[in-house]
Amino acid sequence: MRAVAAALLLTMPMAMAQNPLAPAKIPNLPALGGTENQDLSPLMERKLGEEIMRDIRRDRDYLDDGPILEYMNNFGNALVDARPDARGEAKYDYFFFVVRDPQLNAFALPGGFIAVHSALLLQAQNESELASVLGHEIGHVVQRHIARSIGQQKQDALIPLAAMILAALASRQGGDAAMGVFLGGQGLAIQRQLNFGREAEREADRIGFQIMGEAGFDTSGMVAFFQQMQNSTRNYSDLVPAWLLTHPLTTERIADIQARIREQPYKQRVDSLDFYLVRSRARVLQDQTSSGYAESRQFFQAQILQESWQQKAAGQYGMAFLSMKQGDTSAAQNWLEQAQATVNRPPPAGVFGASPRSKAEAIFAATSIEIKLAQPDNKAVLAKAVVEADAAHQKFPLSRGIAHQYGEALLAADKLEEAAVYLRDQAQLYRDDIEIYDILARVYSRQGKLALQHIALAESYALQGGTLSALDQLALARKAPDASFYDQSLIDAREREWQARRREEMGDKGKKDMAESRPAFKAEFKSATDNKDRQDNSFNPYASPLDRLRKLTDPMQSAPTVR
Repeated sequence: MRAVAAALLLTMPMAMAQNPLAPAKIPNLPALGGTENQDLSPLMERKLGEEIMRDIRRDRDYLDDGPILEYMNNFGNALVDARPDARGEAKYDYFFFVVRDPQLNAFALPGGFIAVHSALLLQAQNESELASVLGHEIGHVVQRHIARSIGQQKQDALIPLAAMILAALASRQGGDAAMGVFLGGQGLAIQRQLNFGREAEREADRIGFQIMGEAGFDTSGMVAFFQQMQNSTRNYSDLVPAWLLTHPLTTERIADIQARIREQPYKQRVDSLDFYLVRSRARVLQDQTSSGYAESRQFFQAQILQESWQQKAAGQYGMAFLSMKQGDTSAAQNWLEQAQATVNRPPPAGVFGASPRSKAEAIFAATSIEIKLAQPDNKAVLAKAVVEADAAHQKFPLSRGIAHQYGEALLAADKLEEAAVYLRDQAQLYRDDIEIYDILARVYSRQGKLALQHIALAESYALQGGTLSALDQLALARKAPDASFYDQSLIDAREREWQARRREEMGDKGKKDMAESRPAFKAEFKSATDNKDRQDNSFNPYASPLDRLRKLTDPMQSAPTVR
């Protein structure tokens, strides 16, 4: 019971993790100004979210893919901008990302970090359906559900909540076991917590609905996706009594949103080509086994035969990305050119009034560079990659993925000094960009600049939460024979800063032995998916963080739910 209670203490911030924001001015929703909102400060909420994200970024199920990350953040932040108060007093930057998972789910973490499972991205048929999911998660953030959940826990304590989870698990076995556990765990307190969870979901739905409308999306997309969720959850939800569900029944939520849709004017919105191309990338990255690639190829071949130019282009683009992943760069380039030709082809004769076609130029440019960088032994192709990356970086200066590609192209083409100057400038502009420091360390390694190589690695490790590893790199940099007076001064300053951080971390974590912690360098991290038996790792600090999140945010584990 104590173990379950401890899990719940961590579950509430993760499953309903939200950014501390000002009360939302939405009809029929309460203003949240009570003392419970002071239980988690904006600073602590962001700090907790950043700590969780350091673990997630090192997990191989985290899709660290430039085009996908840029699309998700452009799309998600456009929704946030549609609601002026969504960023709250702290003015947090939202971060949207995708994790590889076959269940239909999404979740929010403290501080404005919002995740979408890859299966959900593939299941969404249009951008309005995707907007309904992200709008729902933003709604959790706007309503400060994490602060409210902490306040509720203080009133009801954790033992009744543990009984609720045990009852939910027992209910899957049938019989009277669930009722017995429920009644034995102070049912009134449990019901209060359940009611709070259901009301939180309704609030998130209503805010997400309004965000969709204000951002220009078709609000009926929320109902369409809820219906898909209803079909996906029908098998398990029938086994669990309604009073044990931590989320409202899907039919109830559909009815609530349908009533609101009738009061809204219909809005038709054309999906961007980026949406279709990003889904093609996600499909390939979802399952990178030989059988997964075979299924993706079959899907893309069928997609190419469709009449829609967006579907056809997405299928051709998917074949290009898949061919590149399988090492056939010639076929990849051919398919990419076919996809671009489909996009640039004028509409059929007699079609008037069609909206201008989106070109997805940034994704096509990034993929073209990606294909060339996949040919490290072809110097002529690498030279073209440098030219293309330079032009793309000039055209899309805010694209971090293309910025990284330019650095990679300069390194691959042996333009080491030019690469070092460019990457140092990027590191000054984007101090939290881990990838920039990793590429810079490789450049310094090729140049034989040992001190600078270790300093760059130290910066990368520190950003990933590996303070001890960062200090070790500084020690190596100090001993390097080419360390200059300026390098030593920088090492001293960084060492003082990170030693103070380490003392703080040791205090926060009960002076845990950092030497046994997970490796900081993302390439060295091993996911729990590598374990043969995938044992229960909910409380194993060295297990995959995404697996721990899945268990903690979904007590029934078999239930694909949108939080």
